[in-house]
Amino acid sequence: MKVIHRLRLSQQDAHYGGNLIDGAKVLALFGDVATELLIHLDGDEGLFRSYSSVDFLAPLYAGDFIEVVGEITKVGNTSRQMTFSCFKVIEARPDISESAAECLPEKILTTHAVGTCITPKDKQRK
Repeated sequence: MKVIHRLRLSQQDAHYGGNLIDGAKVLALFGDVATELLIHLDGDEGLFRSYSSVDFLAPLYAGDFIEVVGEITKVGNTSRQMTFSCFKVIEARPDISESAAECLPEKILTTHAVGTCITPKDKQRK
């Protein structure tokens, strides 16, 4: 199963100079996607246990539109291994004007991660 969320990063998401988005924002979005995946699989939100890898590959800025993708890759008794990717699909262009943006011809992979979530046996309803 795969879950895809698309959203726009706002000025409120900017954490650093130049409207740069904090990597923690993307990790929070990965957590939201993991929760949805667990609800589909187990009927429960489960718990995020750990990341085995996180790679920040390209910057994100306020005004960018992103696509966050998560997929369950392995199911154990209570553990669920997942992969996550964040892609920039529309780029803000403040160099042109305050409201300029452009659709990218190809998505840009900005973040990739592998994580493990747990759904206790007594919480699994499916």
